[in-house]
Amino acid sequence: MAKTIGVVLSERVIAGLVIDNTIDGDLCTFPPNADDESALIELHTDGLVKVICEQVICARRDQHDISAIGVALPGIVRNGVVEDSPNLPQLKGARIAELVTAELRREGLDAPVNIVNDADGMAAGLAATHGKLDSMIRVFTLGVGIGFGRYPFAQGVWEGGHTCVTLDDKETYCGCGGRGHIEGIMGHRAMRLRFLDMEPEEVFAAARQRPAGPETDRCMKFVHLWHKALAAGIANSIHMSGAGKFYLTGFNARFLEISVLKEYLHQMIKMSPLQAYTVEIIEDSSRTRVLGAAVTAEQSIAYARKKAILASAQ
Repeated sequence: MAKTIGVVLSERVIAGLVIDNTIDGDLCTFPPNADDESALIELHTDGLVKVICEQVICARRDQHDISAIGVALPGIVRNGVVEDSPNLPQLKGARIAELVTAELRREGLDAPVNIVNDADGMAAGLAATHGKLDSMIRVFTLGVGIGFGRYPFAQGVWEGGHTCVTLDDKETYCGCGGRGHIEGIMGHRAMRLRFLDMEPEEVFAAARQRPAGPETDRCMKFVHLWHKALAAGIANSIHMSGAGKFYLTGFNARFLEISVLKEYLHQMIKMSPLQAYTVEIIEDSSRTRVLGAAVTAEQSIAYARKKAILASAQ
């Protein structure tokens, strides 16, 4: 039985033991209080590494034959290095795979560590959960920022949340500082910056008020822009990589009106070979994300072994 550990680093650090593509037991979490949203932001890189490793050791329990450890975190992640991470800026440039590996060895756990973007981890977790490990799926996570994940893993940056969906010079609310990004419209942080006098929940509630007034009109206009931005992000992905399955998740998926989204997609995608796409709203689950991080790590190790065998045979 393959035994791996998956770790997710977003607003919290969550880890779990995965045995044969199934989470075994309870998850380990830091901080334990879900309302403590600033705990990770306040930690420096070494502090984050220590917290990650503490949760790995917690999830390991009494298992001694761990084959791999997968860590999913936000940002551009390549070859074990966080090249950029607007949501956790202290990680920029961190050789996180090396740091976690070294800290775990000091704790007596010596296993390969694989680092992946958190949205890609979510996509892998959904593929494993829905029995689609042999299919391509894509997922948009609607949260503080906008994550875009793809399974199976492919070389590239894949920062789909920073896709440019407008040419409006005033659209500068994205956390990375870029102009016209989907995250600058749909991200929770961006919405709070745009509506300094209202919370996102209030904006979407106001858009449904009748009779309509100036405030309702302002909110309705934004709600349609919000749906158009997501439709544009999905349409751009379809026009680049083809049709297929899209999952929509994250705590702000609650704002989605799927009929409105599909109407905008219908307006944007006209070539018949590209119209065989489906979109589905799905619950954002920590267990799915942890599973995805572990599955990706297991597949990465298997690929590395296969590559080594082929190289030795030449």
